Amino acid sequence: MRHTPPRPHHRRVAGALAAVLLCAGGLAAPAAAGDAGGQPATGRSAAGPAVRLPDGLALTPPMGFNNWNSTHCRAEFDEAMVKGIADIFVEKGLKDAGYEYVNLDDCWALPERDADGRLVPDPKRFPRGIKAVADYVHSKGLKFGIYTSAGTKTCNVAGFPGALGHERGDARQFAEWGVDYLKYDNCNNQGVDAKKRYTAMRDALKAASATTGRPIVYSICEWGENKPWEWAADVGHLWRTTGDISDSWSSMLSIMKQNLPLDAYAGPGHWNDPDMLEVGNGGMTDTEYRTHFSMWSIMAAPLLIGSDLRKASPETFEILGNKEVIAVDQDPLGKQGKVLSSENGRWVVAKEMRDGSRAVALFNETGSPRTVATTAQAVGLPDATAYTLRDLWRHKSHHTAGRIAATVPAHGTVLLRVSADGKWAKHPPAVELGLEGGDFYEAGKDTPLTTAVTNLGRVPARQVKASVEAPGGWRIKATSPATARSLAPGTSLRTSWRVTAPPDATPGAYDVKVAAAYRSPSGARTDNVLPLASRVVVAPPAGASGLGGLPWLSMNNGWGPAERNTSNGEGAAGDGRPITIGGKVYARGLGVHAASEVAFYAGRACEKVTADVGVDDETRTDGTVAFEIWADDKKAASTGVLTNAMPARPISADVSGAQVVRLVVTDGGDGIYADHGDWAEATLSC
Repeated sequence: MRHTPPRPHHRRVAGALAAVLLCAGGLAAPAAAGDAGGQPATGRSAAGPAVRLPDGLALTPPMGFNNWNSTHCRAEFDEAMVKGIADIFVEKGLKDAGYEYVNLDDCWALPERDADGRLVPDPKRFPRGIKAVADYVHSKGLKFGIYTSAGTKTCNVAGFPGALGHERGDARQFAEWGVDYLKYDNCNNQGVDAKKRYTAMRDALKAASATTGRPIVYSICEWGENKPWEWAADVGHLWRTTGDISDSWSSMLSIMKQNLPLDAYAGPGHWNDPDMLEVGNGGMTDTEYRTHFSMWSIMAAPLLIGSDLRKASPETFEILGNKEVIAVDQDPLGKQGKVLSSENGRWVVAKEMRDGSRAVALFNETGSPRTVATTAQAVGLPDATAYTLRDLWRHKSHHTAGRIAATVPAHGTVLLRVSADGKWAKHPPAVELGLEGGDFYEAGKDTPLTTAVTNLGRVPARQVKASVEAPGGWRIKATSPATARSLAPGTSLRTSWRVTAPPDATPGAYDVKVAAAYRSPSGARTDNVLPLASRVVVAPPAGASGLGGLPWLSMNNGWGPAERNTSNGEGAAGDGRPITIGGKVYARGLGVHAASEVAFYAGRACEKVTADVGVDDETRTDGTVAFEIWADDKKAASTGVLTNAMPARPISADVSGAQVVRLVVTDGGDGIYADHGDWAEATLSC
């Protein structure tokens, strides 16, 4: 399923409404007419029981491209684009890195079938037909994919033909065109049982393969509505576990959290699919995109590029082409990473690899640098004198006596490959570069900062030097020693600093770097650099201030931006309506869409946050959200799940001593559809 701006939460109405009407009228779902191949709409083929999966396909998660996230149904989606992506796969080394599928999404066909019931490619987009495009992709040594829906029509509002009732004929047509991969969506499904609909296409693909000799990877895009991870391992090769991703931190994070607990269901030939990649589409920072790519890889998720590579930046190619990270995703053992801890937004996820090593993701969900740590034993490695740590983004190796730790930037991920390989001694000792403070600076005021360089290895780190770098005009002074001749294993060099932003510094983000330089016993020099997105901030005013009028530190929102003093409009800034909960209109507040987080600087000078909260009246009746107020890393108040059948509910939180106050809205546990949350009359008292 895909969303069409500006009202994405109405995206599945057609299929869902049909099912509701059928149930409300007490009628069974109608049997669809037979397709051109004479197969019934659902169930197994008349030839007998279908061959069960796995069948040797998708033994590692599929890698490739899908156009939807970058083009939707716009005119730029056409034959030239598809061929251009195939060319770039070869020219930029993505094919060599493992990407092989070039896949079409919705809108490739005409709205009506021909007189024989066959699908007709759009002659404007694909003037030479689909087979010619598939042949071109194949000529590059790549594979070709296509899209349809397990309903009467696809998800686009134009209503392109779906395959419900046409499974055998459509599958045979795809195979004859040279299709290697089918994404099978869930819109306009007429209330027919999901297992029956998706099994019917499985059997049709098997029959087409037997006739044409072309096997087709089968991607079930059922949005996780019927828990396909519990039943689809012998139906498809991968299955969507969530609703659609969007190009925002909150969307990516929400989807990641839904997919992570499903590790037991993934394996060779049957994969959890948390949707396509957004890397390079512009809605997140490069740090967040590296997290996106790291976490999809450690989850053994399909890696389907969703950006238009013809316009991609060098940084995007660097992220997508990182072979060491890709190797984590493509490891033939086929394990999905398991969450070992997630306390206070500090995540440790570990994935067993075929060679006995472990991939370890140290992920920082929070908006400030945080130390994330575990041990070699905790990730499942055997006892050893020391372990090799390979940093898969820095492409450097060190050794550790057993502690695995890093201070991770806000929204960042340190991805490591850890092994007890006996070769640790050839690598320099790892150091943990710790940090206290340094997140926020009020212009012209001295701000304390403490760095800690800790030797995690088995041998001394020599000629150790800590440093802090800031933009021109900033003052930096060490108030305790910043160098050490030698650091024994397990010891630290702690340095206190005073950092001062210029009095005329404009509020906003500034690049500040904390670094440690040292030498191993062999004399090799090592540098460990921690980039920080430090902020110059303005102290909140004394008294009570409406949060709809205060500047926020950061804002992440499920659809469109959070809105000041109006509801959430889901599209561009300023497209909301008056905040309305239970028929009552509010003049001030914040309008958001789950999953959402809006953070404000409190400067340890405020005492209380109050608001009336609820689901805005503008949404459908299935909106469910939960509101939370956080004081730094502590949840200070929460509401539980609210629906738009409920009136506004008051919420209040003591935020005394907090540097940052965060207003969080979650999806209520049932996905983000229609989840418009209002913080009506939200007030910060200082």
